[in-house]
Amino acid sequence: MSFFPTDYSQIIAKLDGIDPIAYAQTRNYTNGAVNYLSPYVSRGVISTKQILQHVLDKGYNFNQTEPFAKQLAWRDYFQRIWQEKNINLPIKNSLERANTLGIPKAVVHAQTDLLAIDQAINDLYQTGYMHNHNRLYVASLVCNIAQFDWLLPAKWMYYHLLDGDWASNACSWQWVAGLNSSKKYYANYENISKYTNTPLLDNYLNQSYESLASMARPQTLQKTELISLKTTLPTKKAIVVDNNLPTFIYNYYNLDTQWHKNEQANRILLIEPEIFEAYPISEKCFQFFLELSANIPAIQVYVGAFDQLIREYNPSKVYFKEHPLNRHYTGVQEPRTWLSEQVVGYYPSFFAYWKVLVKSFKNN
Repeated sequence: MSFFPTDYSQIIAKLDGIDPIAYAQTRNYTNGAVNYLSPYVSRGVISTKQILQHVLDKGYNFNQTEPFAKQLAWRDYFQRIWQEKNINLPIKNSLERANTLGIPKAVVHAQTDLLAIDQAINDLYQTGYMHNHNRLYVASLVCNIAQFDWLLPAKWMYYHLLDGDWASNACSWQWVAGLNSSKKYYANYENISKYTNTPLLDNYLNQSYESLASMARPQTLQKTELISLKTTLPTKKAIVVDNNLPTFIYNYYNLDTQWHKNEQANRILLIEPEIFEAYPISEKCFQFFLELSANIPAIQVYVGAFDQLIREYNPSKVYFKEHPLNRHYTGVQEPRTWLSEQVVGYYPSFFAYWKVLVKSFKNN
């Protein structure tokens, strides 16, 4: 966990380590110059706009930062999709959806007989992190080689990721499975070996892409596991609410320490059991979440539904940040921070979104 500090000053210090040029050259490699900021973006501690502005302020021009900016834009793009679509259902219906439910037992136990994949899964369990390329490899193995439905495996990965963001996770898995793209994503072991710096071994993925697309489910991936994902929540405790002050609601997707920072207010970390039943996270992820929340002065933890909080404490004025999981909140909704607040709505492809986004950058 020390690889992902939770102290706000240390998080901000990590921004200075971003090298967008090295990132562009090496980001596809698992030992490349990635920045490891994603857990803080997912939890709302920092924003994509803040990161990009920090890099530009260091003197890099937009052409130098474009590959890095594109990766930030993918995150915003998936968030915009979630605003408009039910991402638990196929976003596009262009390809047939796999109908085997569950997840391959070999994947859950990191026994796929694929060295790089097994290492990536074990690292995920130990650190709460997986390189983006490995996420695509695992999703492709599950959905397109083992031919399992995407939803439960996507929740399994989300459960373990410190940077778990349901929009990025669900949309990426659907992209791999061909439900949010025009074709399925495949990777043979030559590709995997190259980008993970592991030996090119003889295994069931060491073949042509044409063969991968038509192969039967490998014996190693035959057994199914119906996993149970649960989050252990803290015991509900009484909090103190001063009804003469505004109340700011924080949650798993909003731990912004700078939000109305200088105002005297009630600050409540809302932990809704229903949300964590629908989107469970591991104990490691939950503790990371709680440690990050400690950066917000005088924050109090409330375990219960939003409506229950309102009934019990009747706060006079409630503020919260917009998010698809907050649609049942009432009060004053404030926007999240985006790379561009002007580029809204659903775009059928990232590149259509990126084209408009770049235009908005140039106009500002």
